[in-house]
Amino acid sequence: MAILANRAAMERPFGLLKNSFHLIRSFSASAATPPTSSTIAATSTSASKKPKRKKKKNLFEVAQFLPNWGIGYQMAKTHWVGLSYQITKINLYKDGRHGKAWGIVHKEGLAAADAPRKISGVHKRCWKYIPTKKTIESKTTESTPKAEVQAA
Repeated sequence: MAILANRAAMERPFGLLKNSFHLIRSFSASAATPPTSSTIAATSTSASKKPKRKKKKNLFEVAQFLPNWGIGYQMAKTHWVGLSYQITKINLYKDGRHGKAWGIVHKEGLAAADAPRKISGVHKRCWKYIPTKKTIESKTTESTPKAEVQAA
């Protein structure tokens, strides 16, 4: 038994030495060979791969970049037409990507309910921020007087 242990201890440094020689040999062999048409074709196909698809976001990933975690802002699922929620309350879990949310339903921009209700499907990856018309109008009114001043 002791002989086997001694032999294993002796082979261990030599194994590391062998591996380092194999590594050096592989680097020197790859640097010495000129590129062939097959290696050029392989690199061009890997460079022309399709870009990765953008990962859609759940409600909390959209809300985290808004002030006060999106409370008071309108959000909707991407496939909803004319329907959105105005966020009133968010119960966020510790990881920041999961939780519960409540909001007031809006249809065609008008509140369809008075009381907030729990939003279903908040973890599905299909949420988007709906900019309100007030912010869009204020941006356009701010930019038009500046244009008139510059023209005068």
